[in-house]
Amino acid sequence: MSVKIGAHVGLADAVTEARTMGADVVQVFLSDPQAWKVPPLEYPGGAEAFRTATAEAGVDVVVHAPYVINVASTNNRIRIPSRKLLQQIMTGAGEIGAKGVVVHGGHVTAQDDPAKGFDNWRKAIESLKTDVPVLIENTAGGDHSMARRLDRIEQLWAAVQQADSDVEVGFTLDTCHAWAGGLDLSSVVDDIRSITGRVDLVHANDSRDAAGSGADRHTNFGAGEIPEELLLAVIRAAGAPVVCETKGDVGTDITWLRERL
Repeated sequence: MSVKIGAHVGLADAVTEARTMGADVVQVFLSDPQAWKVPPLEYPGGAEAFRTATAEAGVDVVVHAPYVINVASTNNRIRIPSRKLLQQIMTGAGEIGAKGVVVHGGHVTAQDDPAKGFDNWRKAIESLKTDVPVLIENTAGGDHSMARRLDRIEQLWAAVQQADSDVEVGFTLDTCHAWAGGLDLSSVVDDIRSITGRVDLVHANDSRDAAGSGADRHTNFGAGEIPEELLLAVIRAAGAPVVCETKGDVGTDITWLRERL
């Protein structure tokens, strides 16, 4: 099976790391994932130089939006800065030639009507100006999450499809999040495709915790709770580019995948 495989890496060393690991694709942050500000691009020569270097290396790039973004929130102090930050990230992603921007589905509070969160997503898509696809990612925990369980993902997808916008919306399937979120990995690709019609990117990670735990704790392949063949079956069924996000020896994870797919 031939799919593009890579890892989340530091932006400044993205090309060097990709070459060292033999990666076809890299995922990067454009800013501190826990911060609300986007600093100047930390790459010699800036965005144009980065875009040229990755193109010459034959490496595709995806950007992961900061974790603090929650465009579903009903709290103006969170939702409005989230939209502003997401726009900044989308703009930066376009400048470096990224194939997409991964964004977590976000959540509302126990006191909120989930429908408000879904509609806030619609409004967020309508507010964006970008040619880069927004790749909504399923999440691992939270009873009030927008993208943990299939029924919520279905409602979220319906909302963004109603947006009066030309922005392309796609889907990132995280194996650890799906496992911890209580989704059935034996059918998750078909389940997601029945809702969205697509899986654009796979975050391939093992899970330190049990199925349905709600714990977002990635680990290297073979060191977690997801059965090997089940994990591989998800990746094969998706047939989409793969990004490994573990903090250990990611190069070993890439080799592990290549030997088995």
